[in-house]
Amino acid sequence: MTETWVIDDGSRVAVSSAAVGETLRSRIVSGRFETWLTSTSGRSLAFVTNAERVMVVLFEEEGDPGEHAVTPGAEGSSGGFVLSNGQHDEYPDEDTVPLAEALRIVAHVVGRGSWPADAPVAVDR
Repeated sequence: MTETWVIDDGSRVAVSSAAVGETLRSRIVSGRFETWLTSTSGRSLAFVTNAERVMVVLFEEEGDPGEHAVTPGAEGSSGGFVLSNGQHDEYPDEDTVPLAEALRIVAHVVGRGSWPADAPVAVDR
């Protein structure tokens, strides 16, 4: 069975790798900075942004510490990551990626089920 992904907002409509970037951009424009995608295999993908940088985390199952996309050597930190519960977070820039890179990563995960080979990842397990 092929793994499919949906935006975890009550929708049961699968999102394609070709459409996921536009879907995420639309959510950002409407003020939704936290998006969760879930797959038919039980995996979850978190996308939390401040509209410039993104924390992208892939979880294999519930309770998994996951793994997240990184920007090795990036200095400083960025705030403005607004969670759906109203919490405002700040992350080191090394633990986030620029928006365009995050969209590329998410499209690859949705389409192929894995991180792009050239995307640095920190394993938190």
